[in-house]
Amino acid sequence: MQDLNFPKYSFRFKNSENKVSIFDSIRKKFVILQPEEWVRQHSIQYLIEEKGYPKSLINIEKELTINTLKKRYDIVVFNPDGSIHLIVECKAPRININQDTFDQIARYNLELNASYLMVTNGLNHYYCQMDFENEKYRFLKDIPGYSR
Repeated sequence: MQDLNFPKYSFRFKNSENKVSIFDSIRKKFVILQPEEWVRQHSIQYLIEEKGYPKSLINIEKELTINTLKKRYDIVVFNPDGSIHLIVECKAPRININQDTFDQIARYNLELNASYLMVTNGLNHYYCQMDFENEKYRFLKDIPGYSR
């Protein structure tokens, strides 16, 4: 897998039936290593190691319904009160992040009401803070670290 624009992290890998899997410490299981999964696992480690978010507040790949369509978000970080702090949308490194990507996470956020959004393909990271009053988001240099 290619190097990403994240700090270096240690991962556990497993080979079976000519497929490589990576251990997901949130789901507590091995998952097939695809390019998007490589980005997702780095994003998870970034949130835990660099930003200090507890694993117990992080949720991976759950289904949500938007206008009767079933969708799956990549990563959600909850606040201790159960509201949603952050949504992370991960793309494979070969996927360019464009307006469609931001539209996708914005649609998810209509349902989830997160305060912060992160979009990454592992090479480029974009961070936004929601301004619900004016129905916009503003770009940030980084997302805030965890604070109780």
